[in-house]
Amino acid sequence: MSDYRPPVSDLAFVLEHVVGYPQVAALPGYEHADLDTVVGLLEDCGDFMVKVVAPTNQPGDVEGAQRDADGTVRTPAAFKSAYRQYVDAGWGSVPFPEEFDGGGFPWSVGLAIQEMLGSSNMAFALCPLLTQGAIDALLHYGDDAQKKTYLPKMISGEWTGTMNLTEPQAGSDVGALTTRAVPKGDGTYAITGQKIYITYGEHDLTEQIVHLVLARTPGAPAGTRGISCFIVPKFPVREDGSLGEHNGVSCLSIEHKLGIHGAPTCVLSYEDATGYLIGEENLGMRIMFVMMNSARLSVGTQGLSIGERAYQGSLTYATERKQGKAIGATVDSPIIDFPDVRRMLMTQKAYLSALRRLVLFNAVQIDLSTHSIDEAARVRAAEIVGLLTPISKSFGTDLGVELTSLAVQVYGGMGYIEETGAAQHFRDVRITPIYEGTNGIQAADLVGRKLAVRRGASFLEFIATMREIDTELAAAGDDFASIRVQLRTQLDSLEAATGWMLRTGQSDPNAVLAGSSPYLRMWGLIAGGWLMARSALAGVSTGDADLADTQLVLARFYAEQLLPQSAGLFGAATGGARDLFALDADQLAGSGRVPSRSLG
Repeated sequence: MSDYRPPVSDLAFVLEHVVGYPQVAALPGYEHADLDTVVGLLEDCGDFMVKVVAPTNQPGDVEGAQRDADGTVRTPAAFKSAYRQYVDAGWGSVPFPEEFDGGGFPWSVGLAIQEMLGSSNMAFALCPLLTQGAIDALLHYGDDAQKKTYLPKMISGEWTGTMNLTEPQAGSDVGALTTRAVPKGDGTYAITGQKIYITYGEHDLTEQIVHLVLARTPGAPAGTRGISCFIVPKFPVREDGSLGEHNGVSCLSIEHKLGIHGAPTCVLSYEDATGYLIGEENLGMRIMFVMMNSARLSVGTQGLSIGERAYQGSLTYATERKQGKAIGATVDSPIIDFPDVRRMLMTQKAYLSALRRLVLFNAVQIDLSTHSIDEAARVRAAEIVGLLTPISKSFGTDLGVELTSLAVQVYGGMGYIEETGAAQHFRDVRITPIYEGTNGIQAADLVGRKLAVRRGASFLEFIATMREIDTELAAAGDDFASIRVQLRTQLDSLEAATGWMLRTGQSDPNAVLAGSSPYLRMWGLIAGGWLMARSALAGVSTGDADLADTQLVLARFYAEQLLPQSAGLFGAATGGARDLFALDADQLAGSGRVPSRSLG
């Protein structure tokens, strides 16, 4: 399996020239986060990931996490040392507030670090990712005492965190959960219930695990309105900061999974465990969405991370594997010389480039929405974040699955053999379209909640923003002509689909939901094409001929060979729900009545 090569040069180019990071670096509080400092930080981080984390990927997959008879969980042998070094180096603390001993860097810098961490070892990266979600919840809703008690050690990585949402009967329908939280009379609650699919719910990387648990208090309203959120630490924290006796939470089992074998996915049992209410009762859904929205962009980035690692492996294999003679060759050729292999490699490279630009643009908008000194700019950036987050999550993870599969294809038969590592990437990434809200839920959110913002004006304004590039493309010359034509054509299609969604939504919501996934895919394809066009124009402005040529070729390939799929999705996006519900279950199964036959 090939070594991981951190794409720091592309990250630096994208931050500086494509997604607007200089705007973020100029904001109050980010004086220390100038571009030169950030690039140096990313170079150091990439070096750390190559030397410390990436070597744990395949051994961690082979060994997997193990649960002992006493309920303790052991992560793969290589993880513990790598995690200790990760904490000591401070990589997990980079984007969190200095008030709690974080690095105080923008979220966009933290996301670039997440990409490299996920590429190095996704199963390992899930532990900091879940901790991040718990940190975000406490930053937004925790009281001063809770923040002081938990945040410094969670931000440093000395303690880890989890998100406890799912129960056997309550998956996507969170409102069906039944875990109970009974007041104990001293300000704490007794938490009782079972949670499933809890990533790093038990492990040996840290002594303390801070569980954030959704539960119902007595007399709470039914459904999602009656959910509260509680801190349930593995060990209660005494006033002097030391850890008390083991709380009433135990790991009943860990799941045997398709991928991410090194990450323990736990079934947790809570038996009168001591819990501490976050915020007020019945605010659990608000707190959950803080955790989920942060995690959704990170999960979209996982699709990029694993896709990048798989692409790098397939590229190396294609340059080394000789098989037959390419056109005009007199000796056996490496398979990279064959057009169809080149097509697969270029498809991976172009999609990954577009996806990296999309998630970083999304992250920059998060930074602007929280730190801009102009209120109108903060509001508009927050709208863009709302629009782009479900797109980043779904488009990113769908592409992660598609591109790791394509990487396996480049390897041919060897891709199906575990020793090459290609199969692991395919297995690992398959969970990403499912967790943190399935991609179907992301699409429903896009058309059900986000499209309704200002009655669609938010979406239409973003389409208008993307159209502004047309003038620059027209002035750039013939080399950019096909990019301009395709982007303009696909923006017309997207605007028409958006108009249909807006006209149809109130009268026939099923029709809109039926087309929501292809509609989201249209957005991902076109936003990616827009950002690739920006990259091509920016490449010229750098004065670096090789960089300019690379960006132009990738943008043109994307525009001519990938972007046209968007118009093809228009029919599915606007086709309505009639035929989706026209066949009953027996007809779908093909078990209907045998048709009569004429004997005449």
